[in-house]
Amino acid sequence: MAGASDRSWWYDWLQRCRESRQLVLVIVAIALVLDNMLLTTVVPIIPEFLYDIQHPDLPLTYDIPTNPPPDNFTSLLDRGNGTQITPEDIARENRHKDLMGETKSVGVMFGSKAFVQLLANPLVGILTYRVGYSIPMFTGFVIMFLSTLIFAFGKTYGVLFLARSLQGIGSSCSSVSGMGMLAERYPDDRERGNAMGIALGGLALGVLIGPPFGGIMYEFVGKTAPFLILSALALGDGLLQLLLLQPGIVKQEVEPPTLKSLVMDPYILIAAGAITFANTGIAMLEPSLPIWMMDTMGAERWQQGVSFLPASISYLIGTNLFGPLGHRMGR
Repeated sequence: MAGASDRSWWYDWLQRCRESRQLVLVIVAIALVLDNMLLTTVVPIIPEFLYDIQHPDLPLTYDIPTNPPPDNFTSLLDRGNGTQITPEDIARENRHKDLMGETKSVGVMFGSKAFVQLLANPLVGILTYRVGYSIPMFTGFVIMFLSTLIFAFGKTYGVLFLARSLQGIGSSCSSVSGMGMLAERYPDDRERGNAMGIALGGLALGVLIGPPFGGIMYEFVGKTAPFLILSALALGDGLLQLLLLQPGIVKQEVEPPTLKSLVMDPYILIAAGAITFANTGIAMLEPSLPIWMMDTMGAERWQQGVSFLPASISYLIGTNLFGPLGHRMGR
């Protein structure tokens, strides 16, 4: 009898958890935290890692000798002004050219995630109408978990590019289905605004933690460690989804609007444009700032990661502030 009573208590508690809107909000927020941690953890890691695999015998910094060159040292002269050009100057100039050339490949890799997500978002939206929100949400976890493991053990540009592109699909599944799930569970406008603010706070928290986490871990532990930690955290979130969300097919009763009507909606266009401009600045900095810091400052890996903290902190404050503020003042 005691065993049956314990099982009944456990089942009742589990059912209450599954019906809790707050726990759904927690699951969505955790998924967004991990997705955006992976998004930004790679920022201080990938540029230097790609430079290292392309130039395994060349350091990123060169010490300038304090002793004068020996008498038999043959220097090169700049014929324009007669200044002396040492081998260190030549090596530094070659390193500068290599780093500037790498900016393009890093930018393409970082942009692949957003490009794939841009294509996947409408498809995931259609999928949520046909099967519900829980299956795409869990699919996003699976894809993100695989992407994180590929980042951990990938050693070539092509493999890392694949991991970044895969993350775009996983991020689309998590964000579209997660936000849709919150909109369904919070029909009241004020509650929905607060819930969205908390969920986007999770997104901002991931953006805040990711760069310093990646830079510090890469500096003191290595490239593999931060991604293994992220994969372990993602696995925990996946187990939580299995336990509480119980992924299954739940077809929506309301017929969704057509893609054409959504694209022609002026409010959607304004919101999409605002989000685009808001993210353009940080998107431009991600592939260029770490490389510039390596080239001009000789910055350490952890310093490259910490340099993104001011923007991330203001983003975190804004997401938690403008949800309630938008309800009081109007959006």
